[in-house]
Amino acid sequence: MSQSFTEEQKQYLQGFFAGVIQSGAVPFTGETAGGQLTSDPKLAPLNLAAPAADAAEPASLYGTPYDKLNKEEKLKLEKNPLDMWQQMCTMAEEDRMAEGGDVFRFKFHGLFNTAPVQEGYMLRCRMPGCCVSSDQMDALTRIATEFGGGYSHVTTRGNLQIREISARNSVPTLLALAEAGLTSRGAGGDNIRNITCSPLSGVDPQELLDCRPYARALHHYILNTREFYGLPRKFNVAFDSGGAVSIMADTNDIGFFIVEVPEGQGVEPGLYARVEVGGVAGHGHFARDLGVLIKPEEMVTFAAGILRVFVRNGNRTNRKRARLAYCVEAMGRDVFLEEVKRELHAAPASLDGILTMPRPPIDRFAHIGFHPQVQEGTSYCGIAVLVGRLSPEQMTEISRISRELGNGTVHFTIWQNVILQGIATENIEDVKQRLLKVGLETERSCATSCLAACTGNTGCKLSQTDTKGCAADIANHLDSTLNLKDPVSIVLTGCPNSCAQHLVADIGLLGIKSKRDGESIEAYNISIGGGTDAEQGFSRDLFKAVPADEVPQHIEGILRRYQEQSDGEESFVEYARRQEPTEFATEILSGGISA
Repeated sequence: MSQSFTEEQKQYLQGFFAGVIQSGAVPFTGETAGGQLTSDPKLAPLNLAAPAADAAEPASLYGTPYDKLNKEEKLKLEKNPLDMWQQMCTMAEEDRMAEGGDVFRFKFHGLFNTAPVQEGYMLRCRMPGCCVSSDQMDALTRIATEFGGGYSHVTTRGNLQIREISARNSVPTLLALAEAGLTSRGAGGDNIRNITCSPLSGVDPQELLDCRPYARALHHYILNTREFYGLPRKFNVAFDSGGAVSIMADTNDIGFFIVEVPEGQGVEPGLYARVEVGGVAGHGHFARDLGVLIKPEEMVTFAAGILRVFVRNGNRTNRKRARLAYCVEAMGRDVFLEEVKRELHAAPASLDGILTMPRPPIDRFAHIGFHPQVQEGTSYCGIAVLVGRLSPEQMTEISRISRELGNGTVHFTIWQNVILQGIATENIEDVKQRLLKVGLETERSCATSCLAACTGNTGCKLSQTDTKGCAADIANHLDSTLNLKDPVSIVLTGCPNSCAQHLVADIGLLGIKSKRDGESIEAYNISIGGGTDAEQGFSRDLFKAVPADEVPQHIEGILRRYQEQSDGEESFVEYARRQEPTEFATEILSGGISA
């Protein structure tokens, strides 16, 4: 065994211990460095323990009177979701599903009761940096086969979900996950979700910094800090490395953007991170810049400071205004930042007056097909996975290829696709053929490279439509009718919660119920012109209540006009934003929608 750490290990440890030391907190206990809890109730770490049977209700939680707390906050106080192991084991032995308030509490363990639309639990895993080892992929395949419904779904946060897990198999599933070095703790409920960074981290010739060590460091900091369970609402964090693939960090509660500062800017030249906060696309908010520059090794600490301010000041009365964006809005950006600085015991450099190098361009095709890595003689392979669904056979072959012909890791994209790294040039054709045998493509498709869909009503009781079924219909139709030059992002979501973030897609579809000939049918509102990063903006409504079976033809009509009328250099989002929606919709319909 080598006597020295690798560069990646050094970066990981640097990020992790920076978070431990500079925060002034011991992350494994939630106590202050001196071991004493503060007496100020507004500053005290969150104690979710239920009161004794003969005790009165707590007077308040972080300044919010008990009787003003929303239902979910009271559920967390009545029974700590993290202290349910014995109950969960008993329920598994009795083959009994979570009911009532326990449905919410089980989400803290990554288990979602999907009744009545689907039998059993859905398991949501945590995969910091959107990757697992090939051995872990094998373990996930066994869980899907032995305990689940025999398939998995890649999600829009770059991780995996496994469905149809019976109550009896809930605890065995969690144990199998733990034995593989994985966890689902905090993957649902009022917690910090999967920490994302580019699936090309470490191999992208364009990226400024490999952010995986920082994603992993924050992942472990969160898991071992009691205070970070039971936030006012769910929370997303992303690291943008400046690479070829967007991670859509500006739609996250915290987005760290690696930037390069040249000479002559009043600070030491080199790599820094900009910090944006308050992204929640489903509520119409992009993350906004806090106006500071921090060193990469300070990112974990800075995230912890933001989280602690959110824990103390987030809205615990109104769930609709419980995201970080509303906390920053209520406090004001400057006051919020000052509170974060108090947590850090340091003042980060101001971004004012400092010029940073422009972000390198984003390549929408970079996550599909074979592309050269920074490591000479090797390529990564982007695999198109229609609507993110993988069979055990496909999962097994992906793992085998990674182990035998790659670098032993499997990466997931927010577009519900898979990436394998470290493929030697001479093995590219072999990899391509092996994937084809299990029904997986590596060819670029303008229509489907950026296609994504939420779970839909086959697995989520909130969804109004079968989003994945409609997405598959769109993909099949467009690939047979159009030959587009550039990829177009098409995103389907089944309810206004917009888990798939349709409002920031080139073409976004929101599932609704409608009527046709007096019968209730599935339909979609179609919007165009959304974007993130340099194309940041929300889409505008184009069509209302389009029957699901007519959606592929409507999408074709939109894209045909783009193909015919754009100047050849114009992106779809540029084209869409110069259209007047009512006139454009009329033009498409008057041109005829093919059957």
